[in-house]
Order: sequence, then structure tokens, then C-alpha cells
Amino acid sequence: MIRKILLTINMLYFFLPFTSMAEVSGLPDFTELVEKAGPAVVNIQVTQFGNRVQPGDAENAQNPLEDEEVPEFFRRFFGPEGNPGAQPDRRGLGSGFIFESEGYIITNHHVVDSADQIIVRLADRREFEAELIGSDQQSDIALLKINAGNLPTVKLGQTRELKQGAWVVAIGSPFNFEQTVTAGIVSAKGRSTGQQQYVPFIQTDVAINPGNSGGPLLNMDGEVVGINSWILSGGSGGYIGLSFAIPVETAIETVRQLREFGKVSRGLLGVVVGPVTRELAEALNLDRSAGALVNDVSAGGSAERAGVRPGDVILELNGAVIETWSDLPPLVGANPPGTEVKLLVSRDGKKKTFEATLDSLDTGEGDPGPAEAAIEASSNALGLEIESISAERRRELGDPVGGVLITRVLGDAAYRAGLRPGDLILAINNQAIEDVEKFESVVEDLPAGKAVALRVMRGGTTTFIAFTPDVDE
Repeated sequence: MIRKILLTINMLYFFLPFTSMAEVSGLPDFTELVEKAGPAVVNIQVTQFGNRVQPGDAENAQNPLEDEEVPEFFRRFFGPEGNPGAQPDRRGLGSGFIFESEGYIITNHHVVDSADQIIVRLADRREFEAELIGSDQQSDIALLKINAGNLPTVKLGQTRELKQGAWVVAIGSPFNFEQTVTAGIVSAKGRSTGQQQYVPFIQTDVAINPGNSGGPLLNMDGEVVGINSWILSGGSGGYIGLSFAIPVETAIETVRQLREFGKVSRGLLGVVVGPVTRELAEALNLDRSAGALVNDVSAGGSAERAGVRPGDVILELNGAVIETWSDLPPLVGANPPGTEVKLLVSRDGKKKTFEATLDSLDTGEGDPGPAEAAIEASSNALGLEIESISAERRRELGDPVGGVLITRVLGDAAYRAGLRPGDLILAINNQAIEDVEKFESVVEDLPAGKAVALRVMRGGTTTFIAFTPDVDE
């Protein structure tokens, strides 16, 4: 028996030199993927030309990096130093990839934003000056063209089948180190940010650093599933484990519109939405805390015309389920203006269907009309001291319709929920509050021990706050 074990060990040592360590350990081997996709990944160097001042003009010159119009991209990489006289050229770097052999390249908007010159360096070391065909800030996608043909290309994939935990690979030029390969897994899909709410980002733990922006994120078949866009650095400026990529479908649609129209048009529903917390779900008679809560609607906008109102919870758009509020903007923005969409909405615990025709994202929001109220104060079972709003104060708040003003927060539950003096209560459990009398009437009829949802305006922005009042209030 011992001889058999020793023989097995000896055979293992004999075959190890002919077997990759990746295969022995069970880890994936990325070499073939990189050999296939790497030649289509490019390095991008951008320059914003400085001004050449004449002698004697320096004393009136301003530091170019203090100018509000200088892109944040250049500030981030070159800091506040600079000659306040000659205003030197400012340079930046990024990555991109060739998706059509005639020289069409995808990269990030923030890589080429405000650049006067864009130089593309191919994997074979050839360099070309690129033409900017179009760029879109909302999606952070830009389309470049170089004068070359028969170029290597990458294959475009899709994110529909991309699962959480799947292996992905990034190729780019971090800190100008060209053709750098890093790998990791998909951490999550459908991430949203306040600045780019129309992009359902792919979150990964792939090492991404300055210079990787615009490079491809590849699946194990070597297909592009995302465009690396930004990282959460925790103030360090470098990678700490959270990287975000633009889904390839978003990039493809953006590129299509840039080529055909020179710009990107997006539909606008005209709602301000927020999350549905557990307390809000209870107060709004929902089965679970899902969907997008409508905090406000634009006057005369698409949603208002369709019949949607504050307090509604949007559960589906054209059959696509809205799990969290951040799911809604990308779904809306993926449709051009004029598109008819079907909304499944929960109102007071009952499901309703609305059909809305989307406006353009450029459509401005209207202002609600004014209302008058006499000054009187009250305290109540919610643990709030409130008063009606003077005409002068109402004008300062933008002339909201109805509402009562919180002057003191007496209850612990109300304070913990986030209510503060100066907040304007517009509705309670979707019942409009026109004045103090209406407020007291609604509060008096609230069931004990049940969560209550308040529609609140603060700083010109409306939101919903839900909490369960303290028993002794």
C-alpha cells in the first residue's frame, strides 16, 4: 500500500512540469483570452493646450488649474500647481478598445473631455491622432475614429447572462503601463450613482486604477461585457476593491446614437423617486420593500399627465420589475423621447396600470402654484410641533401647495427617522395636508402602533419619511 502511494506521488511530480499551475489549483487560465483580445486594446493620451502669454502679461494671468472650466480630470492628475503665467499644456491618459476594424474606438467621456489632441497608441506601437466622433457625459461613453484599416477588434458580448461571482478580466494602461491585465469577479450588477443614474453599473473587484478608464471588461469567452469607468478609492486615488464598468449594451446604444445623430436622447418620466424602506412598505400597504417610491412629479410632465402622483410606488416598467428605486432611471433612459411605456403602480395597497408618453430629458420642471395660510401652532401624537406657514415663509420655500411647518421635534421616533425643524409636511399616508386643521384631523385617525409615511419637503426637495410613533406620544 505504501509503495502505491509513493508511486502516485512520484508520477504527480513527473507530470507537474507539463501542467499549468492554474489547472492544478483549479483557477482559470487567462492567457488565451488575453492573446485574443489584447491586440485590440489601445492606450489613449490626451492633451489640453495651454495659453502662450506674452512678456508682461503674466502678472494678470490666472493659475489655469484654478479655472472653473478646467476639467476635473486634469485637476485630479496634475494637482493645484502650475505656472500662473504661461499656462502649460495639460495631459491625461486612459484606455480604449477597437470594436470595428476601420478604426472605430470606444473609451470614456471623461478621458477625452475638453481635450485638444487625442493620440491613440496601438498594441503594435503605432500611433494615430484620433477624431472625436461624439461624446456623452450621462453614460460616460465617447466614440473615436483613427485613420487606419484592417485593425484587430474585440467581440462584443452581453450582460444578460453575466452572473454575480463570474470571472472577468480588464486590460488597460493603469498609470500609463500599457497592456496591463487584471482579473476578478463580478461583485454586483445594476449599481447606480447620483451623477450617472442612467447607467446600471457592473461592480467588480478587478484592480482598476487611473489610466484603466475606457478599457474593456471581458468575460471568460473574451467578449467585452463592460467599459471600465470609475473606482471608489476612499480618498486614496487608487484601487481599494470597488470598480465599476458601464454595461456593453449601454455603450452600444450610446455609440449608435452618436454616429447617427451626434448626440444621445433619453426619455424622461418626470418623477423624483426614492427607496421603499420597511417602514414605508408597511405604511403604504405593500407586501415587501421593493419598487421606486414617487417623492415628487414634474408639473405637466409625463408621469403627471399619465395620472401618477406622489406616494405611488412604481413596481414595473414595461414588465421589467423594479426591485430598488435605482432600477427605474436606466430603464426609462433607455427609451427615446415619445416612447409609450406601461407602468405598474401600487397606490394605497392597490395595483394600478398607467400608460405614459416619455418627454425628453432636457424638459424642464414646472413649479407648483402658491397657497396662503394663517399662522397657528400645534403639537400632536406624532411628537411634532407644527404651525401653518406665513405668506413670506411660503415664498421663501418656493410657494409649495399646502403643507405645515415643523417647528420642534419632540418625539424620539420622529427624530430618529430624520424629521427636523424647518421641514414642511405635505402629506400623511398620501392624504394631502393643506393646513394645521387637516393635519390634526389626519393624525387623530392614525391607527396606534402602525408605521406612518410623511411626505416632506426640505431645501426644495421632497421625500418620504416613515416611522412608527412612540407609544407614549
